[in-house]
Amino acid sequence: MKAYVFPGQGAQFVGMGKDLYDNSALAKELFEKANEILGFRITDIMFSGTDEQLKETKVTQPAIFLHSVILAKVLGDDFQPDMVAGHSLGEFSALTSAGALSFEDGLTLVSKRANAMQKACEIQPSTMAAVLGLDDFTVEDICQRVSDVVVPANYNCPGQLVISGSIAGIDKACELLIAAGAKRAIKLNVGGAFHSPLMEAAKIELEAAIVATEINEPICPVYQNIDAKPYKDVMSIKHNLIAQLTGPVKWTQTNQKMIDDGATEFVEVGPGNVLQGLVKKVNRAMPTSSASI
Repeated sequence: MKAYVFPGQGAQFVGMGKDLYDNSALAKELFEKANEILGFRITDIMFSGTDEQLKETKVTQPAIFLHSVILAKVLGDDFQPDMVAGHSLGEFSALTSAGALSFEDGLTLVSKRANAMQKACEIQPSTMAAVLGLDDFTVEDICQRVSDVVVPANYNCPGQLVISGSIAGIDKACELLIAAGAKRAIKLNVGGAFHSPLMEAAKIELEAAIVATEINEPICPVYQNIDAKPYKDVMSIKHNLIAQLTGPVKWTQTNQKMIDDGATEFVEVGPGNVLQGLVKKVNRAMPTSSASI
């Protein structure tokens, strides 16, 4: 069984998607449609902008979404997933590629999500840190012991958990985590505390947009971040998408569940190959590849 996985923020690079634009009439048409929907030429930033321009949340999220979804569409009949999942933002790419969201609605939601998250970051300065070399339980326990807001945000793979919270909370947690034996606890260069209660303002804003958007039953089960379980039911998909902004990304659990449910190979759709590496940390023997035209 083929599992298709879609990357999230951090996978972007300057030049992403240009080969698709240059070699596929369908891709070119969709990229130009995206420029219209967004009201600015995101393709200029993706293909030849600076790293700084591309790193802005309001650009990064639609850019990664477009690269992933347009690649899946260009694959045409070669895109035959038995199951899909996406890491954080990638969940929107997965849902769109699996037919639950239209291209236009998926892009509009991602753009609204990015802008809402950017605003939430500006309201309250906050950050995230990657913790390496500790088990999940120890990290969870230390987060609970810090009085400021600190929560597990991304369960990326065994021994790698990203935490999210206030700047003071993250600083204190990193001290305690190193003392507890973490190999590293590194603050990340991100705009704010994604997947934490500090995103509540963004969640409220995005909730209204998701509720108002038509979502169809996907062509295959979508394994969602909030609980790592497969869904095809539209109401559940909406509920889980809303919960995702302030809840953790259970990616380790998602990969394990897909394998338990019969996945025999993983194909990463979009920029980079980070997700393939994370699959290998869960099951070294699992075949992985990047989708390409």
